[in-house]
Amino acid sequence: MNDITTLRRDLAAAYRLAALFGWDDTLYTHFSVRLPGDGEPRFLINPFGLFFEEIRASDLIVVDMHGKVVEGNADYNVAGFTIHSAVHMARDDAHCVIHTHTLAGMAVAAQNDGLLQLNQISTEFHQRLGYHAYEGVALDLDERARIQASLGDNIALLLRHHGLLSVGASVADAFYVMYYLNRACEIQLAATGGGQPCSEIPAHLAQHACEQLQGAEWQRQLLWQAWLRKLDRLDTSYRD
Repeated sequence: MNDITTLRRDLAAAYRLAALFGWDDTLYTHFSVRLPGDGEPRFLINPFGLFFEEIRASDLIVVDMHGKVVEGNADYNVAGFTIHSAVHMARDDAHCVIHTHTLAGMAVAAQNDGLLQLNQISTEFHQRLGYHAYEGVALDLDERARIQASLGDNIALLLRHHGLLSVGASVADAFYVMYYLNRACEIQLAATGGGQPCSEIPAHLAQHACEQLQGAEWQRQLLWQAWLRKLDRLDTSYRD
C-alpha cells in the first residue's frame, strides 16, 4: 500500500469512525489530509453530499490552495476549504485537520470560559488549545489569516459558537486529539450540570499532567490500529 493509498484509507476511516461515534452533522463538517510532494500543498477532503457513513477512500477529492478540484468529480463544502486551506498553508506539521460540530464541542464553544481543567483528559490541552472568535459561516478567505493566528502552534482550536478543530502529523494523531478534546467537553458538561460546584485542577498540576501525556504519544498509533480493526469488523467498504 503506497503513501497516498494509505492516506485515502485513513481519512475515509476517520469519517466512518466519526459517524460511528455520533460526531457527524448530516452533510456538514470536514476532515482533510495533505498529500506528500514538493510545491504548493494539495489536500484530500470529502466530496459535498455524502454522509460520513458512506465515504470510501476512492470518494475523496484533491483540492489545491486556490480551491480548484484537481482530482475527482465532485464539489466540496466552501467553508471547509476556507478552514482547511488556512491550516495547511500555515502549519507544515499539520498534515491532517479535523473539524467537528459535536454537541459537546459546540456547547463548550458557547461557554464564556471555554475548556476548563476539570479532569485528567482536559490537561492534555493545557496551554495547547487556541480560541477563534466567531465571524459567521467561514466563506470569506480573509478569515484564513485570523484562523492561522488563533491556532498558532496549538494542537487544537475551539471555534467560538461553532465547534472544534484538531491537527496532527497524521490522521491517527489528529483523530486522537479530536477524540479526547470532545471527551473533555463531554466531561465538562456532565460535571457542570451535576448540581455541585466544580474545582479546576491547579495550573502547575495541569502542566505536569500535560507533559506526562505528551510522553505517551506513541500510543496513538496503537489506538488507531485498534480503531481500524473495529471498523473492519463492522464494514470494510471504507477501504474501497
